[in-house]
Amino acid sequence: MIPLKLTLEGLYSYQERQTIDFTELTQAGLFGIFGSVGSGKSSILEAISYALYGETERLNARDKRSYNMLNLKSDKAYIEFEFENHEGRKFKATKEFKRNSKNFEDIKTPVSVLYEKINGKWIPLESSNVEGILGLSYENFKRTIIIPQGQFKEFLELGDTERTRMMKEIFNLHQYDLQDKVARLNKENTAQLNQLQGQLIGFETISEEIISEQKLNLGELQKELEQQEIRFKEVSERFQFLKNLQSDFELLEKKRAEFSQISTKKEEILRLEEKLIHYEKTHQLFFNSLQQAESTEKESQAKKLELTQQKEVLTQIETETKLVEEKLHALQPEFENLDLLKRKEIDFQLIGKIKEHSQKIQELKSRIEKGSTYVSDLEKQLEEKQKQIEQKESEADKFAKTLIDPKILLEISQWFQRQNSLLEDQKKIEKLKKSGLERIQAVEKELNEEGIQLDLYYLQSDEWLGLWEEKSKELESQRAHLALQEKLSEYSQQLVEGEPCPLCGSLDHPQILETENVSEHLASVLKDISEHQKSYENWRKIREKVEQAETKIRVYHEEINRLNEEAHLNETLRKAHLDQFQWTNILSANSTEFESIQNQQIKTSQLIQEFQLEIKELRTKNEENRTKLDTYKKSLDEFKQEESTKLGEINSLVSQLKELRLVDFETSELSEIQSELEFHSKEISRIENNYTELQKSQQSLVPRLSSQKTLVETSEKRIQEIESEQQTIQHHIQENLKISAYADLEQVHQILAMNLNVETTRKEIQDFKIGLETLINSIKELEVKLAGKSLSAEEFEAEKLKLQEVEIAKKTATEEVAKQTAEISRLEKEFATKAGLLKELAQLQKREENLKTMFNLFKGAGFVQYVSSIYLRQLCDNANVRFHRMTRNQLSLQLNENNNFEIIDYLNEGRSRSVKTLSGGQAFQASLSLALALAESVQSQAKSEKNFFFIDEGFGTQDSDSVNIVFETLTSLQKENRIVGIISHVEELKERIPMALSIRKDEQRGSLIEVL
Repeated sequence: MIPLKLTLEGLYSYQERQTIDFTELTQAGLFGIFGSVGSGKSSILEAISYALYGETERLNARDKRSYNMLNLKSDKAYIEFEFENHEGRKFKATKEFKRNSKNFEDIKTPVSVLYEKINGKWIPLESSNVEGILGLSYENFKRTIIIPQGQFKEFLELGDTERTRMMKEIFNLHQYDLQDKVARLNKENTAQLNQLQGQLIGFETISEEIISEQKLNLGELQKELEQQEIRFKEVSERFQFLKNLQSDFELLEKKRAEFSQISTKKEEILRLEEKLIHYEKTHQLFFNSLQQAESTEKESQAKKLELTQQKEVLTQIETETKLVEEKLHALQPEFENLDLLKRKEIDFQLIGKIKEHSQKIQELKSRIEKGSTYVSDLEKQLEEKQKQIEQKESEADKFAKTLIDPKILLEISQWFQRQNSLLEDQKKIEKLKKSGLERIQAVEKELNEEGIQLDLYYLQSDEWLGLWEEKSKELESQRAHLALQEKLSEYSQQLVEGEPCPLCGSLDHPQILETENVSEHLASVLKDISEHQKSYENWRKIREKVEQAETKIRVYHEEINRLNEEAHLNETLRKAHLDQFQWTNILSANSTEFESIQNQQIKTSQLIQEFQLEIKELRTKNEENRTKLDTYKKSLDEFKQEESTKLGEINSLVSQLKELRLVDFETSELSEIQSELEFHSKEISRIENNYTELQKSQQSLVPRLSSQKTLVETSEKRIQEIESEQQTIQHHIQENLKISAYADLEQVHQILAMNLNVETTRKEIQDFKIGLETLINSIKELEVKLAGKSLSAEEFEAEKLKLQEVEIAKKTATEEVAKQTAEISRLEKEFATKAGLLKELAQLQKREENLKTMFNLFKGAGFVQYVSSIYLRQLCDNANVRFHRMTRNQLSLQLNENNNFEIIDYLNEGRSRSVKTLSGGQAFQASLSLALALAESVQSQAKSEKNFFFIDEGFGTQDSDSVNIVFETLTSLQKENRIVGIISHVEELKERIPMALSIRKDEQRGSLIEVL
């Protein structure tokens, strides 16, 4: 992380808004922040931590953090921190919290927003969590980037578990914690293996020998099928010949029967042909003429009916036209008088407006009179409220002078908090010491109750163990001897002459061993061994219990010694803290007295706030009255202006009157004028509407009348034309009758009524003739083909049965071949499947072995701890490069078997000792070396070009030579792209650092930041 800019306001001693531009500071590589004690140097780091993580080192949520962080003279606190992460992305974290205006100690919940700069714009993100952005938790952020006061040695003294957790997070060692993943893979592999083995059970009978045997059977079946197919072909050809012959005999009989049937229809077809010829001739002479005569007759009747209707419509239109002309003539006088009515209507409108304006003027005069009285009352109220404000301000100033400076109160409050914390720590220490002594007494009491004395136990225990081992050897010897005797007895009893001995193989057994029964004696010895082993188990349990008790007593004593050291340190700190009390002119170092003063200050502050609220309310009320006064004055001016305007409009309206006089209507009410206006408007509208409607009717009737006359004339003309066409058609029909054989039209209609379909009938006759000719030819051909041939039914049936037998035999052989082929195919497929399963089984078994090896490797996070130890040793080696030089080659760091840091002291023969034995200056040098090495590792891990961290302590513990060495080390970091910021009050460093900030505390304005 690289800081870019920090803005803070209202935080701790920072009363006014202050901004730090880190750009120039980080470009220098090494910069400092200097100031006197309590000036606000460490508050800068607190602001950064709080903006990013919502956590601070000095205060937590239980300490009323928001209240104590907020400057007592400020109503709100604001932090804005811009930074760049290891990926080069820019972010901005903001934090703001405000004081409740009604309760001084109540601070509203802080509002946190995180932004990212994208395309030059700050875009708010959904979450304000920065752990993913920086890749560090708050605890590791304190250890690697911003190291607050009192925390610089933390990494050096961390326990193995906590340090391993830190290394896992910083260097992403979680990727090596593969135990669960390997276990899951092993479980999946085992499931697949079991499933595969289950599948292979069904393939135990499948082999190459069985497949070869089945193929031999298939060859025999295929030969049998070939013989059946040859026989089937011969019988089938013979049967097909007989079948074709039978079909020809059957077809001949069918054709002869069909010829006999068709012959009876021949006369009917000839009569139909004659009728068709007669119908076609009549249709050609008369059909079209008769159709035309019928059509013209229908059209003539329709036109005559249409002419009658058209004449009726013409008469109706003529009547309507005459009526409209009469109405127009009657309305003409009123229409000519329309202009006079319109002028009177306008005059009535003007007189109505004059009446309205007059009423409005009377209303304005009344409102002006009332408004003037109200304005006078408001001016008096303003004067009274202003006097009350001045009185309240005077009283508030008197109380404000009795208040103590909030910064002094905060410092006193912090002193008492520290005092109470030290007292609480002392109580906790005494309580823990008492608890430790009680635990020691409890352990010793428990041992005494069981008759165990620690100072004699181990001597007696070792003697007992020696005796027990001797007894064990004796019992084991007895058991082995008796067991041998028992076994030899069994062999001797089983020997049979002529059969080989199970021990030597001899067939002769001249001297067979005779032994007594030792089983009971052996059982007794085994029972003694069991009882003897139980006594050892009891001894071992007591031994373990004593060892555990001894360990507990040792741990409790060590804890009491440590608590004694802490108690002594606490006593020293309390005395030193008491010496720092510098406010005796205000109060004594008595917390009760301070609480009383603090409560009085709060009450006074609340009283001042109440005065301020009252003053604010009075001013608000005054402002409201002043606004009302201005509004009313403005309204009075507008009323007077409106009155003058209305009088001018009345004079203008009077001059516009043409037909009426205003004096004739001075006593008339506005409603009467409006009634007259409404009457004239309705009359004008009635006359105009009626006249317009009549004109429209007249204009629409004229073209209708003309059009209807034209329709009547057209219909009369068409009727004449139709009568002429009818005469021509009748003449043509009479001429055709003369040349035909018909006496009148009635005979013609009878012939045409047959309504024959000429094409269909002609086709039917032609098809009959062709079919008859074809049938005769077919009969002749079949008679020629079957001449001299014969076929009996018995012969045909016998051949048919023979074919069926052969067909069944062929089908059976085919099914057997297909069945055998399918079986071979199934066997080959299953054999291939079996081979694939066996191959997969071998792979899974090999994978099972590999996964077991991997599981043992990753079990219990052992591999993660191993990798963590490698990183830690590399970190130690890198830190030693600087630490060895800082200590003038006198000290270096190493890791013991528990991965805890130790010191190698080269002035004492290179022996190792605890890091807790380092002096304050040496501890700072070791911590600085480790911090630099850790920063390098983090930079390498993140692949970032630059790395940055803050140091907030330590330089005051160094002598001048050590300061030179440390400063040279920090200066050399510029060449390694390292950026280091230090916070210190050591003047010597200020003079040697090229870029620095100075924090100055002003009594009125709070902490101020200046660039040196």
